[in-house]
Amino acid sequence: MALDKSSIIKEGKLHEKIKPRFGLRNAAIKCKTQGENKLKTTDTNLTITMKFVLLGFSDIPKLHWFLFVTFLVIYKIILLGNGIIILVTRVGPILQSPMYFFISNFSFLEICYVSVTLPRMLMDLWTQTGNISFFICATQMCFVLMLGATECLFLAVMAYDRYVAICNPLCYPLVMRHKAYVQLVTGSWLIGIPVEIGQTYQIFSLPFCEYHQINHFFCDIPPMLKLACGDIFVNEMVVYVFAALLVTVPFILILGSYCRIISIILKLPSNIGIPKTFFTCSSHLIVVFLFYGSASITYLKPKSNQYEETDKLLSLFYTVLTPMLNPMIYGLRNKDFTEALRKLFHKIVAL
Repeated sequence: MALDKSSIIKEGKLHEKIKPRFGLRNAAIKCKTQGENKLKTTDTNLTITMKFVLLGFSDIPKLHWFLFVTFLVIYKIILLGNGIIILVTRVGPILQSPMYFFISNFSFLEICYVSVTLPRMLMDLWTQTGNISFFICATQMCFVLMLGATECLFLAVMAYDRYVAICNPLCYPLVMRHKAYVQLVTGSWLIGIPVEIGQTYQIFSLPFCEYHQINHFFCDIPPMLKLACGDIFVNEMVVYVFAALLVTVPFILILGSYCRIISIILKLPSNIGIPKTFFTCSSHLIVVFLFYGSASITYLKPKSNQYEETDKLLSLFYTVLTPMLNPMIYGLRNKDFTEALRKLFHKIVAL
């Protein structure tokens, strides 16, 4: 019995030594199981965020068809009006100057800009569904940002053109040589591309919550940030910095150019230069305030769920209203353009 007792004691000690090893093994198995469960959960979340839903104007379903017809007509007006500007400025002999070269490129930019958002919105209104894949949403936002940055730079370049033409008219042919204004246009198109691709990447690298409904009619930074989970303070700061660089800086340059222009105009005799010069620049200023005013409020204001409907309205200003008014502002209010259009129309009728 003594031997049995001692053997029992030894076996007990052996079990005590072996037990921690089995405990570690069980803990490892448990951790592995939890890790697999987390991985499955992560995979599930990724699957969920592979698709978003653009809510658009789903809060007013009774007006869907009215909105569809309205925006379809607006889209056709934008394509037709800006297309006419491009055609007339290309073939009109009296419009072969840097200013009309900028206007022609600006009209082409407006067609591209509106074609990124309006066709998608029309499709959603027609089908009454707003499903959009992760990749298409990222692509749409990237093009919206790139074209928006290009428009900011274009407006600054056009302001500089007017500044040189009015403040230094004798130097204008020398400063605005063909090579110079082609480089200005090319730079405006290219500068924003790497910046906005990086912006898009950092936004869509964020973890998105399961609530994946975008309360907007296109994929844009403010509504996408509202879907992000976790701490996004750094991402918001990056957005503000780039918005300040690509929106605020060109706007300050435009204001500086026009302050200088106004100071020069006020020194001219009232019966010579003031009405004509103001008429030349007022059209540009209308576009500037429409575009920059709505875009600045959208991208620089603090994030809040209170003003989501206001955000949609402001977005319509710089994505739809400005491109629609562009032909009227730069075309119908410009005597040289209307004269060139009249001559082109007579040529077409004569054929």
